[in-house]
Amino acid sequence: MAIQSINPVNGKIIKSYKEDTAGKCAQKIALAEKAWLTWRRTSFEKRAQHLLKAASLLRARKEALAKLMALEMGKPLRDGAGEIEKCARVCEYYAKNGAALLKDELVKTDAKKSFITLQPIGIVLAVMPWNFPYWQSFRFIAPGLMAGNVGLLKHASNVPGCALSIEKILLDAGFPKGVFQTLLIGSKRVPQVIEHPSVKAVTLTGSTEAGSRVAERAGALIKKTVLELGGSDPYIVLEDADLELATTICAQSRLINNGQSCIAAKRFIVVRKVEKEFVKLFKEKMSNKRLGDPIMPQTELGPMSRADLRDELHRQVLKNIKDGATCILGGNIPDFKGNHAFYSPTILTGVKKGMTGYSEELFGPVACVITARNEAHAIEIANDTSFGLGAAVFTKDILKGERIAREELQAGACFVNTFVKSDPRVPFGGVKQSGYGRELGSYGIKEFVNIKTVWR
Repeated sequence: MAIQSINPVNGKIIKSYKEDTAGKCAQKIALAEKAWLTWRRTSFEKRAQHLLKAASLLRARKEALAKLMALEMGKPLRDGAGEIEKCARVCEYYAKNGAALLKDELVKTDAKKSFITLQPIGIVLAVMPWNFPYWQSFRFIAPGLMAGNVGLLKHASNVPGCALSIEKILLDAGFPKGVFQTLLIGSKRVPQVIEHPSVKAVTLTGSTEAGSRVAERAGALIKKTVLELGGSDPYIVLEDADLELATTICAQSRLINNGQSCIAAKRFIVVRKVEKEFVKLFKEKMSNKRLGDPIMPQTELGPMSRADLRDELHRQVLKNIKDGATCILGGNIPDFKGNHAFYSPTILTGVKKGMTGYSEELFGPVACVITARNEAHAIEIANDTSFGLGAAVFTKDILKGERIAREELQAGACFVNTFVKSDPRVPFGGVKQSGYGRELGSYGIKEFVNIKTVWR
């Protein structure tokens, strides 16, 4: 069976890859197990050297990798270059800080000596999505390999070229063969990999449904999981907000990566007093993006990654309109030559509880505006969701914004007067059906270690 990468601009097959057989997967797992026995004893200094080399190679190959993303999943070149730079930074962060984050901790007890040591656990399977094909992978790779674990990557089936290029970068950076490998398999074969005795843990970024299936299989085998799942991130705009700033950031966040980001703004909860002016400015900002082939330097908004995902998004939009929402921008499949998976930037107003735009994740360039009576009502709406990944609040009262972010919003990352983003220096993850566990920062590198007590 072949795994194919298909250009979302025109639907043409870029390349076909032969899927790994069961025997091939078993060989890769065996190689990973052998590599770990040596890698776990490699010094932090040596691990850091390889990560720094990987960062250098990422930057040197930035243009080629950005082009590959544009071809396989539709990311505009400028966004792809930014993603690769971010991958280089996460490698550098853990290369420089990993040893300190994992150092032994002395604990005073009645023993002659007692301490806590953080030791690697072995092979970690990473099941990764297509929307940030390098960043999602490297935010697992950098802390995981620095901690002394080894990795197997089951990437999304529409970005096999990106997946294989990651393995090559790490090999070229000097990581021993087997420390990181790509498995070219479909999602139906993931349970077989989880079930292998040598695989000790799983990290997944993807849909809530995919996370539930992986957690169920891993849980039955008592294997650790970290899940970063979907989101329906609320952006609250209070009546004292700087509307020029708020609408600029809201449009940027909604359209980042062609609207296909788990932490992109999804629901815009605006206090009634400023809703009219917000919508006017927001429409202007959402309208001025250059839609086109992501391989062209001037393109700001490319296609969605697959035609079936675009079609599903359009069905969601039409359902909201049928249920009473008003479409004031877009809501259509643009008509131009070669269109395979494009969708127009869209704004729906009058979205209310019971509509799909209120409760579901619309994974594409569609913004849902929800009216709130006041601050308390806005917070209530923001938390009225099964998701809890990111959230933001806009207000000129910084202390009020910080209080709302800290105490009121039910999400793993809450931002004030800016868009939600991930950063190597701080933990990232969600609550509720957005998952559990954390990536990045000091917490991320400690997810897949044996927190061991030593007493003498």
